[in-house]
Amino acid sequence: MESSVALYNQLKAAEPFFLLAGPNVIESEEHILKMAKHIKNVTSKLGLPLVFKSSFDKANRTSLKSFRGPGLEEGLKILEKVKLTYDLPIVTDVHESNQCEAVGRVADIIQIPAFLCRQTDLLIAAAKTGKIINIKKGQFCAPSVMLNSAEKVRLAGNQNVMVCERGTMFGYNDLIVDPRNLEWMRETNCPVVADITHSLQQPAGKKLEGGGVASGGLRELIPCIARTAVAIGVDGIFMEVHDNPLKAPVDGPTQWPLRHLEELLEELIAIARVSKGKKPFKIDLTPYQD
Repeated sequence: MESSVALYNQLKAAEPFFLLAGPNVIESEEHILKMAKHIKNVTSKLGLPLVFKSSFDKANRTSLKSFRGPGLEEGLKILEKVKLTYDLPIVTDVHESNQCEAVGRVADIIQIPAFLCRQTDLLIAAAKTGKIINIKKGQFCAPSVMLNSAEKVRLAGNQNVMVCERGTMFGYNDLIVDPRNLEWMRETNCPVVADITHSLQQPAGKKLEGGGVASGGLRELIPCIARTAVAIGVDGIFMEVHDNPLKAPVDGPTQWPLRHLEELLEELIAIARVSKGKKPFKIDLTPYQD
């Protein structure tokens, strides 16, 4: 618990923001180690705190034929090797309460997927690990819902909670990022994270040869969403990064190319340092005296 509190406080104090980043899903040990090495080199150069992200299982894909990853046991072994090799904290998702204990032995941050943000038993099981809990806001939820989700974790004895915006469903198969949510989610009294890649998914928007579907996406708008988020003053950025997005087995259209990571982060750091987003603007409503 002490190490979790220390990391939580480090991330809360990060200037101008911290980064949760990595490929969407574990494809192989070799690929994950390569990605962790390159992403750490970039963030170390820029002075950004990094938590490395990848999933051991994509359990909520639209199609039964979608690539899921290596699974819990093998996936955690690979993530632990990343952690030890590159001295990096790890964030990964859980989908079932019975996964939390095992994941908590490796991950520093346990992520609750958006579809599961209200699942009480899952939130409590994750909380009891003592690790930092990052709750993604459901695509179907108003930002006010996150206050209740965060409170479930706190009432289970864990104060180390973050909340993450990843867009809201609007109409059919589209997501809208409402910048107001990033302010309203501060009412949870948690660090606020902006997921700038999943926010641009086009759910089940691409049909595959041989049947099945895959998410589409608007990769070209990732800088737009990211600039908005850091200008508002989010505490952290979540983004999925891949060295060859066109060949990524999952969410390729919304994974940011590794070769452009440094360039984008440099711009975001510059915007964040200029913006006063983290300091609430005090509005004086007394009559103006000329």
